[in-house]
Amino acid sequence: MILSALSPFLRNPGLANLTRDALLRMDPETAHGATITALRLGLAPAQDHPDPPELATSLCGLELKNPVGMAAGFDKNAEVPRPLALLGFGMVEIGTVTPRPQAGNPKPRLFRVGPAEGVINRMGFNNEGHEAAFERLKGLRVPAALGVNIGANKDSADFVADYVLGVKRFADLADYLTVNISSPNTPGLRNLQADEALSRLLDAVLTARAKAKTRVPVLLKIAPDLDEPALDAIARVILATDLDGLIVSNTTISRDPVAGLENATETGGLSGKPLFALSTRRLAQMRQRVGTLPIVGVGGIHSPQSALAKFEAGADAIQLYSALVFGGFDLLERIKRGLVAGVRAAGKRNISELVGTKVDDWAAGKAE
Repeated sequence: MILSALSPFLRNPGLANLTRDALLRMDPETAHGATITALRLGLAPAQDHPDPPELATSLCGLELKNPVGMAAGFDKNAEVPRPLALLGFGMVEIGTVTPRPQAGNPKPRLFRVGPAEGVINRMGFNNEGHEAAFERLKGLRVPAALGVNIGANKDSADFVADYVLGVKRFADLADYLTVNISSPNTPGLRNLQADEALSRLLDAVLTARAKAKTRVPVLLKIAPDLDEPALDAIARVILATDLDGLIVSNTTISRDPVAGLENATETGGLSGKPLFALSTRRLAQMRQRVGTLPIVGVGGIHSPQSALAKFEAGADAIQLYSALVFGGFDLLERIKRGLVAGVRAAGKRNISELVGTKVDDWAAGKAE
């Protein structure tokens, strides 16, 4: 999907000569596979300087060199977490992985909405399953916080049992786990966000976590398409548990920001720049409801300014993915420089001091 993102960095002259425009004309899923291959072959160089101290932060007890992560969905099968960390991400989340391998939905299932810098996907948790990811991660040293995003097989008779299997498999290997119940591409999955179902899920997941050798942080990833009563219900449930944090948000089924554009009517979840306002408002609204519970902000970050806004809306850390399709991996460095500039301009010493400084404006929709 983002081989174009690597074009400024590729050491191979043949690949380096491919222009971003040419790569963006490729089938998105083919280009994505080529990007994974390029990273796996070491064709992107490591960051050659330490991150500034303004970016060092903690999340759920994890010490991060910087608060900018690669979101789940890019490295579904744990093929390149180390190269991604070496590029300069402070956290790398692999998956979504399901207990059994599954092919996902029929192709084509990935679409660019170019004029809006958006992406629509209906991938359907295509992945090689727990065992393949576990074997790749076992003994691997990743110089960033390693997250494993766990999900349920589409044909599973018991979604909750699948999440429990994910905890059991990866609790002693990951730095944190993400329970992904917010993909719109597995029928029935989002129903787990309803309060009674969510209580049952979290009870099972956190009970499984308690039986692991180490207490791995567990985060819950929610959808942006929730109204305020639903946010109230989720907050009420999670605050009654020892869940470690939230990720806000997954993709949206709304098409309002891209109405009339090419591919806008494709079924699936919309991500990228068009998601920014909605996901950031939901982030702020959840921050108001959950107090100091850690939150990772994801959805629509496309510039240093939008990254800074996530922190001001209440994020303790952020994740990228779709924007790299259009901005390239050099967007990562631009965002980190912008965050440092924002900290200094505000007269602060660390990015953590900006968390939630505009939460009320964002929650009310006044900061968009």
